[in-house]
Amino acid sequence: MKIYSFKKSKQVLRQTYHRFKKKKKKLSPSTQALFQDALHALQTEVMQGNREKADTLAKEVESLSATHLKKTPLEQLFDLACSLSFALAVAVLVRTMWFEPYEIPSGSMRPTFKEHDRLVVSKSNFGVNIPLIPDEFYFDPSLVKRSGIVIFTGENMDIRDVDTMYFYLFPGKKQYVKRMIGKPGDILYFYGGKIYGIDAAGKDISKELQLEQLNHLEHIPFIDFDRKLIVPPNPTNGVYSPAFIYQMNEPVVKLSVTPNNQVHGEMINPPQIHLPGVPPVADYSDMWGFKNFGMARLLTRDEVKYLTDINPANLEEGLLYLEVRHHPTLSSVKLIRDEMGRLRPSIGLSTSIIPLQEKHLKAIFQNMYTARFQVQNGVAFRHGLDPKMAQTSLYHPHLSEVPDGVYEFYYGKAYCVKWQGILEELPLSHPLYRFSPSTVQLFFNLGIEWDKRFSPHVKNQRLAPARYTYFRDGELFLLGGSALKKDDPTLIDFLSREQQRKAASNPQAPYQPFEDAGPPLKKDGSLDTHFIRQNGLLVPHKSYLVLGDNHAMSGDSREFGFVPESNLRGAPDFIFWPPGSRFGLPNQPAYPFFNLPRTIVWFLAAIGFGCSYIYWRKRNKLPLPIIEEEATKTTKLSPS
Repeated sequence: MKIYSFKKSKQVLRQTYHRFKKKKKKLSPSTQALFQDALHALQTEVMQGNREKADTLAKEVESLSATHLKKTPLEQLFDLACSLSFALAVAVLVRTMWFEPYEIPSGSMRPTFKEHDRLVVSKSNFGVNIPLIPDEFYFDPSLVKRSGIVIFTGENMDIRDVDTMYFYLFPGKKQYVKRMIGKPGDILYFYGGKIYGIDAAGKDISKELQLEQLNHLEHIPFIDFDRKLIVPPNPTNGVYSPAFIYQMNEPVVKLSVTPNNQVHGEMINPPQIHLPGVPPVADYSDMWGFKNFGMARLLTRDEVKYLTDINPANLEEGLLYLEVRHHPTLSSVKLIRDEMGRLRPSIGLSTSIIPLQEKHLKAIFQNMYTARFQVQNGVAFRHGLDPKMAQTSLYHPHLSEVPDGVYEFYYGKAYCVKWQGILEELPLSHPLYRFSPSTVQLFFNLGIEWDKRFSPHVKNQRLAPARYTYFRDGELFLLGGSALKKDDPTLIDFLSREQQRKAASNPQAPYQPFEDAGPPLKKDGSLDTHFIRQNGLLVPHKSYLVLGDNHAMSGDSREFGFVPESNLRGAPDFIFWPPGSRFGLPNQPAYPFFNLPRTIVWFLAAIGFGCSYIYWRKRNKLPLPIIEEEATKTTKLSPS
């Protein structure tokens, strides 16, 4: 039989002593004396360093304990409940107030964080959190950094599927990770995939929102032009009116049908998103920079002919055609029959078409990014979907030459996703790199949703891919990269056609061309603060605007609105999985290591650890004083 180490013998001594102390009164005097002598003898040998004798006595003590100190099932259940309760209380305190391991569940923060990335999140970057409640004992808003990353709870917010279970037992609300963009009082304007703005004091904060290390990120002010549409449950005279359009989860447009059957639209400027006292924006497209961005998809020549109002015969021949829907307006609202069969008012949209040649398609392909997707038996579907459902669905595209596996595109590079999110870059010979117009169209139109219902198939289709285009410095950008340079004849011809359409349009409802309106700057290069105040997005008091780094896949403030200050819980400090280029500090402005909230939490943790250690030492330090006392009493009584 294996000889116990001194550590093991000490453990037997301490455990048996404490169990004996609890059940001593239930034992007979002779059994008490037997335990006291055995424990005293074991302690003596342990203190003297006699390993073999300590081993023999430890096993004798274990045998005595098994015979006389065996726990009843009720006692075992009670001890387990106490242990679990204590562990749970400590875990809740640590994870809500100090730090927490965090696994990224989705691709909304790619490329900064990807699915299955594991982070260490500090819960004391901004304040001292109250456990289990979205509030703080102390909060310092100056510690919140624009362009930094934050963790917040979805409690009391309008977020779908926000409920979760903690420790598989307790209901709670999910936590989310996004990039902090706007603080209370900030006014923000979007142009060229960038954000310009001023703070509550009127100071230009554009540089804080356009950090060099984040230059690759794009920011889009909307997910789509009528993101959240609220209509009455029942029609009036066959029409579902009025209809309200929400952006940032706030009503911004009201569409209605007048008694004489005229469709009417008006802007709503709630104080949460517009500066009080400043005249409202003239039209929907002027709001926050909407006019600077278009929703894009790639069409074939036949699709242009049958799915748009533009005659492709008036355009030069292209391998594919870029359709841009832009300038949502209230000057040409109309009645439509939507995908649910409802007759309802809708905003007006302008549509432009750009013929693309091989060089343009290659530029798009070189900047291609997609959601993480899985291929099985030649069927491609969004990663995370049940493969059995995907195999039986008619809505998923086919990649018959691609081997089974999980893949993604980023910055034009294709990767195979291995165990626990580890990426392996694919060789250029892989089938995913085979260039053709149909491949570019598939990846561009379906690369985010991986659902053929987002393919162009009907006129006035509301389901559109989460792909966007915009101008920056005279160049047309797609997928975060320049697809058409300012001196490209195709772009020059397109802009000329846009001006011709404007000149030929109705002066009462002039056509708004899709062109570069330029950043919100004055001629001297300084920020036009008057323009920002007039057209920008105001972040409300004690609220924050958060956006995902991957705008195409992110449910963020564009979806659920502003995050209340009390919901902020901390910020990520370190990426500890997977190994590779992203291992280490996240891509964000550095939060100060020393601050008042962190000092408070660390001080409280030090007190807790110190008190626990003192208690443990007092309870377990050898020689155990009560054993010595009981043994002395037994010795004194023995001679008589």
